Amino acid sequence: MFDILTLNKIAACGTDKFDTAKYTVSDSCENPDAIMVRSAAMHDMQFGDKLLAIGRAGAGTNNIPVERCAEEGIVVFNTPGANANAVKELVLTALLLSSRKIPDAILWANGLKGNGAEVGKMVEKGKSQFVGPEITGKTLGIIGLGAIGVLVANAAVALGMKVVGYDPFLSVNTALRLNPSVKTVGDVNEIFAQSDYITIHVPYNPDTKGTVNEKALAMCKDGVRIINLARGELVDDAAIIAALESGKAAAYVTDFPNDNVLGVKGVIPMPHLGASTPEAEDNCAMMAADELIDYLENGNIRNSVNFPNAQMNAVGTKICIMHKNVPAVISQITTILGDEKINIENMTNASKKDYAYTLIDAAGTITDSIAAKLSAVENVIRVRVI
Repeated sequence: MFDILTLNKIAACGTDKFDTAKYTVSDSCENPDAIMVRSAAMHDMQFGDKLLAIGRAGAGTNNIPVERCAEEGIVVFNTPGANANAVKELVLTALLLSSRKIPDAILWANGLKGNGAEVGKMVEKGKSQFVGPEITGKTLGIIGLGAIGVLVANAAVALGMKVVGYDPFLSVNTALRLNPSVKTVGDVNEIFAQSDYITIHVPYNPDTKGTVNEKALAMCKDGVRIINLARGELVDDAAIIAALESGKAAAYVTDFPNDNVLGVKGVIPMPHLGASTPEAEDNCAMMAADELIDYLENGNIRNSVNFPNAQMNAVGTKICIMHKNVPAVISQITTILGDEKINIENMTNASKKDYAYTLIDAAGTITDSIAAKLSAVENVIRVRVI
């Protein structure tokens, strides 16, 4: 039996995927084999020795100590693309909210309560202060053409916008899904220089922190509108506030408000609504459950953020070995198996930065003593025999 701990409310369509004959799912397990999580903070958590995997029902993993998990042999999965349509729709909403001053207009209109028959006249007299441009014919710059960025690009084209995209890691499959009229550029500075609206869809890490900063904003057209539904740290608070105050930026829509930007004129804050649709929550929960089940039962890794993707169908006994991505580890593993008269029917190895994962289809019985010898190899992190 595998024990699954849920740290947030996970959609039932996801938890129902776990066969009750093999799994126990609860929110109170003390030493789980796997954890399902949405946004709960995990950096201060201490993990038990049984923990094999964490399934993040969403794309971002900033709430999880990803590097520490790698060091402890814990695979961290996410669900890229599962909430892409929900975020796309919110980006389209943000485009319109930032153009037409709709939040301010609604607030103002509600303030007319109590004026009786005069409300109609007051509406006509006051509406001019909320004039804003149409998006048709304007240029939308997209930083990051992953699952979300592609959907946003194609939808914006359908709305009559010109679209320019930047992604240094653009895959062939993703490029094929882009509307042919989307222009891709090799320098992110071209996005800043050409765009009337800019939306950012990249993960947050040390390299992307402050992607929209003082220097970037200085390249932008006056009155640029910035949309950030990815992670708050991708936009420098001080720089965007200064740009709004000077008129360089006309609006900043963020799904990650903080005390610095709240109350600033031109900021349209939303309370992290990107994936807050029942459809997205269901998709993320089901995808995370599938990833955990395939890993726990078969040792296969798909959509991990700290270990490489690797899958293999085994005829015999499958040996799953996590190790550092350094020389001589595999040769030591194969030597041990050879000395124990264990034939390797098939083997696959993949690496991701500092970590690697090796799957071996072995003919013969892998005893506890053999597994212990494999675990004792320098730079081996974890060994599982399935």
